[in-house]
Amino acid sequence: MGAMTLLHGSYDYRTALLAILLIGSAALLFCRFVLSRRNRANTSHQLELHFRTMAEAVPEFIWTASPDGAVDYANRKCLDYLGVRSDQLQGARWVALVHPDDFDPCIAKWETALRTGNPYDVQYRLRGKDGTYRSFLVRANPVRDSSGTIITWCGSCTDIEDQKQNQQILEEQILERTTQLAEANQQLQQEMLEKDLARKQLDQQNEKMMKDLEKRSDRATLLAQMGELLQSCISRDEVISVALGFAPKIFPALRGWVALLNPTRSQAEIAGSWNECQIPSTEFDSAACWALRTGHAHLVALRDSTARCSHAEGVNVSYICIPILAQGEALGIVHLQATMAGQLESAELSFKTTFAGQVGLSIANIRLREALRMQSLRDSLTGLYNRRYLEELLEREIRRASRGAYPLGVLMIDLDHFKNFNDTYGHEAGDAILREAGRSLVKSVRAEDFICRFGGEEFVVVLPTANAEASQARAERLRLKIKELTVTDQGRSMGMVTISVGVAVFPDHGDSPNDLMAAADAALYQAKRGGRDQVAVAARKALEEPAMPDAAKSAAS
Repeated sequence: MGAMTLLHGSYDYRTALLAILLIGSAALLFCRFVLSRRNRANTSHQLELHFRTMAEAVPEFIWTASPDGAVDYANRKCLDYLGVRSDQLQGARWVALVHPDDFDPCIAKWETALRTGNPYDVQYRLRGKDGTYRSFLVRANPVRDSSGTIITWCGSCTDIEDQKQNQQILEEQILERTTQLAEANQQLQQEMLEKDLARKQLDQQNEKMMKDLEKRSDRATLLAQMGELLQSCISRDEVISVALGFAPKIFPALRGWVALLNPTRSQAEIAGSWNECQIPSTEFDSAACWALRTGHAHLVALRDSTARCSHAEGVNVSYICIPILAQGEALGIVHLQATMAGQLESAELSFKTTFAGQVGLSIANIRLREALRMQSLRDSLTGLYNRRYLEELLEREIRRASRGAYPLGVLMIDLDHFKNFNDTYGHEAGDAILREAGRSLVKSVRAEDFICRFGGEEFVVVLPTANAEASQARAERLRLKIKELTVTDQGRSMGMVTISVGVAVFPDHGDSPNDLMAAADAALYQAKRGGRDQVAVAARKALEEPAMPDAAKSAAS
């Protein structure tokens, strides 16, 4: 009667244990009964009666067959299920109740057991009296006499239909949770080999999922490492260098590039690429990218012409553009391309957006640090460098001039009669004069020159490579340009603005910032003492003269 191992499922273990004990007891009694039937005719009837009593108490189908395989007994539970009388099951009539699909393997295995004398273990479906089929696990063991000759077969049928149904539910739940399984096994197969195959496929899928998790973990680690380095970058070039270095490691199967927007955010320029990415143009309008327009990642699948970015004209693979954002502002885009045969996976979008987000955060931090640094180095009123920056600047420029053996000019400028402007027109008017004077100075110097607001109405101009004659000439030019200013307050002209300028040059008048500033300050005092609105050059011995008293400086102002 047919062969398959028990499916995993839910069992009533107490019932199963009772069945096993009863079956074991029945089999033992039956064996005793059969062996003693030949030798003890007077007790055979009692043993047989005892066996049948036990067989009727077992919640299984119990049956016996002659050595040639003809059924000669079945318990009441079996007969009730099949809906037949005992005589209708005698011999080989039971085979008519086997499901047609299970008939051949069932008979083949039964005949093999009869021929070899080996135990019989098979699974097949039996038709009940209501015409439906249920699955049973059938076992039979040969009972031998002392000489080893089979004298009868003792068997049982265990209903496993519920276990099969439970196993099918379990398989479906596993298939639902396994999203990567390409082809699900739609029904439970009745062969052990196919079950092993299904389990093997599940194991392979779990292994793949574990590898994917490991890969995602590795990528997350790389992203964390990149983020740590990006937070230590001090320039945009460093940010791009770090991002381009990590990109091939985080996205080994993709190609790509990074582009940044210009200050007006109208143009994007590609700052770098990796893995030989296709780049139709190194510069493009910001409107050419859908990601920059929408502020969201934009995926374009292979051969999809719905909304292609014009900057990717000619790109014949799948690609995605991800905006680089910081505080809601677009700073650029990260563009990723699939290989010729590959596809971009939307499931990994979080890694791509995190990559772009870290780049954007780092650039934003650099911009913030630069802004804070400029605020600390710039005068809030005029926008010029402040005194703090002047101290750093002079140290640096004197070292450069010393290494290059070239001169360095320093101009100290003071607005003449500035206190009178404040007293006459008010502080707001004085601030306007300071701002306009600063703008005039900026327009009148070279790109490599530096202008600082030293304090109050004083300015300092640093002139790299300028000797005494060149410094004096530039001071005269500044003086004349300032006189051309027309500053008004509430529609009223505040009159002509003039300046006094003191000139000192490295190394003629000093070889340290303090010496140069002291020389320029002394020259400025000389210009103011000489009548203002003029330029004075420090004398070589100016550093040896005593410092000007504070009271004298106030009077000169």
